[in-house]
Formats: sequence, structure tokens, C-alpha cells
Amino acid sequence: MSVKVPASRTRVGKYELGRTLGEGSFAKVKFAKNVETGDFVAIKIVDRDQVLRHKMVEQAKHGRLKEDEARRYFQQLINAVDYCHSRGVFHRDLKPENLLLDSYGVLKISDFGLSAISQQVREDGLLHTACGTPNYVAPEVLNDKGYDGRASDVWSCGVILFVLMAGFLPFDESNLMALYRKICRADFSCPSWFSSGAKKLIKRILDPNPDTRMTISQMLEDEWFKKGYKPPHFDKEEEVNLDDVDAIFNDSKENLVTEKKEKPVSMNAFELISRTKSFSLENLFEKQTGLVKRETRFTSQRPPNEIMSKIEEAAKPLGFNVRKGNYKMKLQGDKTGRKGQLSVATEGVTTTADGSIIS
Repeated sequence: MSVKVPASRTRVGKYELGRTLGEGSFAKVKFAKNVETGDFVAIKIVDRDQVLRHKMVEQAKHGRLKEDEARRYFQQLINAVDYCHSRGVFHRDLKPENLLLDSYGVLKISDFGLSAISQQVREDGLLHTACGTPNYVAPEVLNDKGYDGRASDVWSCGVILFVLMAGFLPFDESNLMALYRKICRADFSCPSWFSSGAKKLIKRILDPNPDTRMTISQMLEDEWFKKGYKPPHFDKEEEVNLDDVDAIFNDSKENLVTEKKEKPVSMNAFELISRTKSFSLENLFEKQTGLVKRETRFTSQRPPNEIMSKIEEAAKPLGFNVRKGNYKMKLQGDKTGRKGQLSVATEGVTTTADGSIIS
């Protein structure tokens, strides 16, 4: 008679550890059970050797930044957030952990896993999914009545500025409901070492009323913010003149596209690679020079006019102006962002059974 021995489970204090929920470079998150209360929790386990090896303990001891240094990073943060908003992207989880510095000390925003785009805004013009990190989340997100993604991101930026200058959070409670009450009342106080200009700016940003909260455009005019401010610089792109596109759609013989009623032939992988530059294997053996043109090609057994109609059907709800003719199509964004309008050119090409190009 054999006796089945239950698998041993690791116990840390009053918690019994279970399966791994997630794993990062320095830590694991385990599912666990409080053996005294029966409550289920998540426990983060940090590799101490890794922390010491990468000097993370010393980085935690740096504490708050000097005001000028904090302002410089905050200015870069606002430039980056403003750019995202100009493209209809709302981050919704801004916090120091999601801010990176490159080798030149330039701030970068990371982790857009909770971000939303303008197409997700409902008819009332608001977002309705409550998300983010509790200490950095805006009051209106907690109220579950809808919120403006721009205003909620600005609130999170204000919390980040406070943390950079103070070395601790403006809203921090062990009890979640007590934390939410403090956030909704904007119940915080600035340390004595904050300058009067910094205090004034932070209080205008951490306004619990999103309608009166400071906007990014107002921030750019603030005296404290403007000190040493460097406006963002974007590489100049080639201007797109829609009048010049007419040549693509005229009826000249040079640009005329015709279609023959022949059933397209299927192509195997080797035929496709041999006829398509974008699938060239040359990149595996030698380095290409010059600019890279972003281009996607695909084959289909559907007729070109049907494919063009499907593209047009998908593009119009996204705000694209569509111009087409002779199986060529130009999609032009109707909103101008920081780097100009987004434009997409599409061209349909059909082939005969012997591989010769018809159009």
C-alpha cells in the first residue's frame, strides 16, 4: 500500500507561498495564502544578491533631488507627455518606476501597457476604465464617473514632481480607503525646503477638480517651470503637399492602372522573397546604408478594388481623409500633431499566372 505525500509548500511567516504569478529581472511575485485568516495575497520576493550586485541599495539612499535637477527632469517629462497627448495617447500609469534615463541623461517614458488612445474615449468625451498606481492616480479616476486622460496624466506628473523634490509621496497611507480619501481631498503639504514657486505650481497641478487643474499649456507659461526650459526639438520631416499627389491619380498613360479578369496565382515563400525587396535576405549578410522606408507588402486572392474598399472602410473612422484612383490610395490624417500629419500611400498590384506584372 502506497501513501501519497502532498507536495511541500514554502512558508514565510504566516504566509504559505504558491505558484509564481510573474517574474522580472530582480524579483518574483508569488501567489500566497495567509494561514491565519485564509486571505489570498501576492508577495514580491526580491533577490538580495542581485540588488547588491547592481548597487540598488545605494540608489535608494540618494533621496530627493535638488530643485534645479528635479525641474529639468520634470520639464522633459511634460514635453514627453505633451507629445503623447498631441498624438491622442494617454499613459494612465505615470510614476518614477516608468521613467528611464538614456546615456545622455535624457528622460524617456516607458510601459504604455495601461495607455489609452483617443478612439477609446466614449461619447461623453471621457475615459471610464479605472487604472494606474494608487499613490499616483487622479481623484476623478477613483470616482468612477469618467475622466479626461490629459488631466489625469497631469495629476500624476504633479505627484512625480513632488516625489523628486521631497523624496517621499504626497499621498501615502497603509489603508487603501484612507489613501483614497486623502487623494480626493488633495490632503497634502509641501516640505519647508520647497521654493514658493514650486509650492504654487504643485498645488495648481494637484487640484482635485480636473476642470480647474493646471493644464500643460498653462504650465509652459509658469515662471518656476520656465526657468532654464528647453523646448522639445523634433527632426524636420519632408513637407507633404496634397496638390503634388494629384499626379498619382491622374489619367495619364504613365500612371494608368488596369485590371484583367484573371484569377491570381498563389505564391510560395521563395517566389514571394525573390519578387519583394522588403523581404530581401541581403540584410542577413551586409549592412544597408541610407534611410529606411517603412513599407508593408502582402498578397491576396481578392480583387484589388475590394481590397481598396476594405482599407477605406477601416481608415475613415480613424479620421483619415481618403483619396483614391487607378488602384492607388492616399490616406492623410486630418489632425496635425507635433511631427506633422500622418500619411499612408497604398498601391495595388496584380500579377498573371506566369508572374508578369499587370498593374
